[in-house]
Amino acid sequence: MNTKRLVIAGGSGFIGRALAGEGLKHGRQTVVLTRSPHERTDGPREVFWDGKTPGDWVQLLDGADALVNLAGRSVNCRHTPENLREIAASRIRSVEAIAAGIARTAHPPRVWVQAGAVGFYGDRGNALCDEDTPPGNDALAEVCQVWENAFHSVSAPNTRRVLLRIGFVLGRGGGALPVLAKLAKCFLGGAAGGGKQFISWIHLADLTGMFAAALEQDDLTGTFNAVGPNPATNAEFMRGLRHALHRPWSPPAPAWAVKLGSRLMGSEPSLALSGCRVAPQRFRESGFQFQFPELPAALENIFGNGE
Repeated sequence: MNTKRLVIAGGSGFIGRALAGEGLKHGRQTVVLTRSPHERTDGPREVFWDGKTPGDWVQLLDGADALVNLAGRSVNCRHTPENLREIAASRIRSVEAIAAGIARTAHPPRVWVQAGAVGFYGDRGNALCDEDTPPGNDALAEVCQVWENAFHSVSAPNTRRVLLRIGFVLGRGGGALPVLAKLAKCFLGGAAGGGKQFISWIHLADLTGMFAAALEQDDLTGTFNAVGPNPATNAEFMRGLRHALHRPWSPPAPAWAVKLGSRLMGSEPSLALSGCRVAPQRFRESGFQFQFPELPAALENIFGNGE
């Protein structure tokens, strides 16, 4: 019996490691495309790719059951015009390289799941965004638009395609949550700015479940919001995090302090001071069952011992 092959482009990061682990657990032959491959005796096979041109990795797409693309430069940097251009280019190049690779295959992947981001909606205040909500007009929203346009313009008629707009992912192994937890442990876990900006969060276990649904359910196609059903304001989120870590009330950080701290760390203040309230409408309509729909239970699962 042939083992189903799962190819994960840009799969060496936080989400990719989780998806690779799930793939192996379910008996898939799992391959990670990365700029820095390592030879392993366990875990997924790692193969070099440069994220922008077809190479030897293309042969792994031929006959593959499923493909996931997570590749792209992190947005956790100063959003200078040069950096924004590189963030957009890294995402577009990876999509174009994969499309070119698929075009060279005799047996293209059955399904391609592409990572996107809820940054597509921009800073929307209290407005609730579903998959039909138009894009925002800030710099990151524009990056997300051109990224999605590159994916939607691909010609791959024999491959089902799904795009997941991913929110703030909660897990121990990476992402921004460990940074916020470190601040909270140091009694600096107050709300950022006014604290009313929304965080559309999702537990890593539910995110991997959404990827699994997108890979396995042939009726799922198009764009889906990969977020939990109960977004929280920044103030609510930080209060929940302090509670999970057994830390007392902390004073809020005014916007000027967030801007100063972000710049000292080489990050972008808007990542903390803006937000959007996003609903997983299409996943709910598909019958997806969340393991962690509520923030307190999600944080308790991650920080059950308070550390």
